[in-house]
Amino acid sequence: MSDYDVIVIGGGPGGYIAAERLGHAGKKVLLAEKEFVGGTCLNVGCIPTKSLLNSAKLYEHALHSAQYGVTAGNVAYDWAKVQSWKSEVVSTLVGGVTQMLKRLKVEIVAEFATLVAPGVVEIAGVRKTADHVIIATGSVPVMPPIPGARDNAKVVDSTGLLAVPEVPKRLVVIGGGVIGIEFASLFAALGSEVTVVEMMPEILPFMDADLAKTARRSMPGITFRLSSKVEVIEGSTVVFTPEGKPQERVEGDLVLMAVGRRSLVDGWGAREAGLDIDRRGIVVDDRMRTNLPNVWAVGDVTGRSLLAHAAYRMGEIAVSNILDPEAHLHGEVMRWDTIPWAVYSMPESAGVGLTEAEAKRRGIDVATVTVPLVLSGRFVAENGLSKAGAVKLIAEKGTGLVKGIHMLGTYAPETIWGAAVALETELTVGDLRQVVFPHPTVSEGIREAVWAIRL
Repeated sequence: MSDYDVIVIGGGPGGYIAAERLGHAGKKVLLAEKEFVGGTCLNVGCIPTKSLLNSAKLYEHALHSAQYGVTAGNVAYDWAKVQSWKSEVVSTLVGGVTQMLKRLKVEIVAEFATLVAPGVVEIAGVRKTADHVIIATGSVPVMPPIPGARDNAKVVDSTGLLAVPEVPKRLVVIGGGVIGIEFASLFAALGSEVTVVEMMPEILPFMDADLAKTARRSMPGITFRLSSKVEVIEGSTVVFTPEGKPQERVEGDLVLMAVGRRSLVDGWGAREAGLDIDRRGIVVDDRMRTNLPNVWAVGDVTGRSLLAHAAYRMGEIAVSNILDPEAHLHGEVMRWDTIPWAVYSMPESAGVGLTEAEAKRRGIDVATVTVPLVLSGRFVAENGLSKAGAVKLIAEKGTGLVKGIHMLGTYAPETIWGAAVALETELTVGDLRQVVFPHPTVSEGIREAVWAIRL
């Protein structure tokens, strides 16, 4: 008989949600997390950045509130208090997750865990057995081999930038993905001189190209150097070469390395145990099964979608299929094309499904339409007439199936879940035209799009 029903290696979003769901089911669960419950997202990622961004947005709103009839004098921010609030938010939420797991009788061990074989995990030199093992080791920041990047006190990753004692006067961001753009927005709003150096021709490469361009042009406090390859970092000076142009230099007080994250597949026995690993991470099927019997993998370690909410769903799917071998027959499978994404920059953006370019690459004949959010009464009332905001709808010609919905503007991340439901349930444009949207809301931008598209 095994020591546990399930051992979970890693306490990030995928790991702790799996442990929670198993606890609710009355299973005997051990969760091994060597650093902190909640993982990167809760401790040094999604949540602390959103706390800091909220402070920056409040500051920015206060500075520019006169058009709404509100005049604030002596507007300032206290970076130490901003940091203190961030820490309070994180500690409160981490404590809540920990207590919740304990109430469900999940055993939490603050130790490094090694997968020895299917059903065998070594923790602090002691081998423990389980009927199932869930791998949720997460990801780590990528540090590319740029000369001058390593062992440079002026070069920080996202974790380091979260903890800076003061707002840098000049910040150079290498990478125009989610992490880079959110931090660029944050510090630009607080008065930093920000330059983003991106190797690709546009920021946010997963975003619809039209909206990505609009988003970039709506960030006037940030200088973007696109299609540019970083050659070397000299202290806090970044030397880069724009495509087809002479080499340039940009000086900063700090350099943020934000070129992405990679799955953590080394150091805990994955290869030694015989797990199948590809260029992305641990190979899984749509039930989150690995090639080893009763060994499952969820979250960033799979490399399939490095998003906390994707990890949540992967954890839930793994648990559902552990509890019921026929769960996949009832829809408990991972649908990779319907995972929404969100960026909390200024302006915010979110989307789900295919972009126009991706649909065409797949050979899908689509119709598209983009409608401005000036058609939304609430958006105009709260943002004025000059703020960027739009909804782009991609639908398949002939069938009318909705293939993608992408949004730019305030409340986009809060609205996009409805679009995700539309894709999950395979709704058509005609189906969405029958949905009643509450008024006045930013979500009405989706309604305007489904009525404006011509199939």
